[in-house]
Amino acid sequence: MQTRRIFLAEIAAVSAAGAARRSYTYAEIERMLARGDLSGKIAKDDLPTPALLLDLDLFEANIARMTGHLRQRKLALRPHGKTHKCPEIAKALIRAGAVGACTAKISEAEAFAREDVTGLLITTAVVGRHKIERAIRLARRRPETIFSVDNARNVRDLNDAAAAARVKLNVAVDLRVGNRTGIQPGEPALGLAQQIASLSNVRLAGIQAYAGHASHTAGFENRIKVSREAMGQAVETRRLFEAKGIACPWLSGGSTGTYNIDPDIEGVTELQPGSFIFMDIDYNRIGGSDGAVYKDFHNALTVLTTVVSKPAADTAIVDGGLKAFSTDKPFVPESRKREGIAYAWAGDEHGRLTLTGAAAALDVGDRVEFVVPHCDPTVNLYDRIYCLRGDAVEKVWRVSARGMSQ
Repeated sequence: MQTRRIFLAEIAAVSAAGAARRSYTYAEIERMLARGDLSGKIAKDDLPTPALLLDLDLFEANIARMTGHLRQRKLALRPHGKTHKCPEIAKALIRAGAVGACTAKISEAEAFAREDVTGLLITTAVVGRHKIERAIRLARRRPETIFSVDNARNVRDLNDAAAAARVKLNVAVDLRVGNRTGIQPGEPALGLAQQIASLSNVRLAGIQAYAGHASHTAGFENRIKVSREAMGQAVETRRLFEAKGIACPWLSGGSTGTYNIDPDIEGVTELQPGSFIFMDIDYNRIGGSDGAVYKDFHNALTVLTTVVSKPAADTAIVDGGLKAFSTDKPFVPESRKREGIAYAWAGDEHGRLTLTGAAAALDVGDRVEFVVPHCDPTVNLYDRIYCLRGDAVEKVWRVSARGMSQ
């Protein structure tokens, strides 16, 4: 049985630990962050704001849900790195069962490869002499890397460069099943695949087919219809390749919004969702299979701000503005835990809060945490992700590919 003396000793130890955390100077915290030596030493309220936070319990639950879902359906997972731009997250996903990581651009892939992320798929074509030189260098380092292609001249350029370097590149035919890049499905794609098959220094890995418009189609039934129509074209193109004697064992596509739709489309072999690890307001609004709010994954990513001014009883100004959150959506950040707070943009550095009810008690120095409108471009604004277990900072991950849009 616990004695009163032991109980009081434990309380004193906890109080002392809390006091120790609060006693760190900013310079000491910076040194701990630089060393990565901080587990159990600093808390959320020690962090300089605006700060990008990741709730590790929710993050891990999101990964477990996605990997378990796809494992049951025998589909591979290659999550998109453009969401997080963080090699530590890419490696955490691989440890959880992912076969690799997608990257939007070769610069992201280079950053990931430098930190030993494997199984890279670059989803935007590598075009131009300098980028092809980088592709050759990357392929030497990570021979399994797959490069997306949708143009005959680009394929020839890649093949010629690979021949000169005495390497062989893995390429995927990028199909236009959405509103971005890609060659038209069917006969045009077949012609490109036949060209690839005729060349000696490029090897067809399969088909890349991302239907971005399907991922954010509002309403679950509408999303099913849109995704099946888009990915159906990719499946038919894969069958066409194989009917013409061109092996096509791999078809990659899908998104966070269609993770529970695309596995039921026969012929899809791999999904490449990204936002599921973090989530955001944009995805919350598309609706789920069980209602108007998409709740399959948790909002694990937030931005912590500080109230820096209170010009009126019902108004507070925080230190997170246009430079702290993505601004590409028509909606604003939402308070995570406090009710009665309405956010409005107040310039580059500030946000204006309209306060009602209990939130009117907010004062200068108080912290307010916000769910972000769009996770991908928000992450790209930060150098660090502070990973929390409860309110304790457990890890700090570098956003190593921040700003790498080349």
